[in-house]
Amino acid sequence: MSRVGGAAQTKLIKNLSGGIRTDLAQYRELAAFAQFASDLDESTRKQLDRGARVTELLKQAQYSPLPISLMAATLFAVNKGFIDDIEVNKALAFEHGLHGYLKDKHAALLAKMEAAKAMDKDAETELNAAIAAFKKSFA
Repeated sequence: MSRVGGAAQTKLIKNLSGGIRTDLAQYRELAAFAQFASDLDESTRKQLDRGARVTELLKQAQYSPLPISLMAATLFAVNKGFIDDIEVNKALAFEHGLHGYLKDKHAALLAKMEAAKAMDKDAETELNAAIAAFKKSFA
């Protein structure tokens, strides 16, 4: 699979994962640098925290593949900054809760994303509103 890379990704995942690749590359570079730095400025600390959250969210349980629609929802939440203020150790709980919420309250949206393997403006608007509503209830 590693040799195939982006060619094996659906259009939906490819579009949403572009920004995360850059974020993770910057995170790894900063993390290596931060080992030797005693005090970091606020923007560097925020970037390190974001990279740690994204790394947590990309962890997937063995033998538990996610449907494309749920992967897309997670990537969308990351790209739109919904996880930026969530503690790193709560990132996976947020993702799990979000997936349950979307399956329960927005199953039609997930089915639409799964079938089309793309996201139109209406789906993007609905997903944005759904994640915002879930985040208000997340403790």
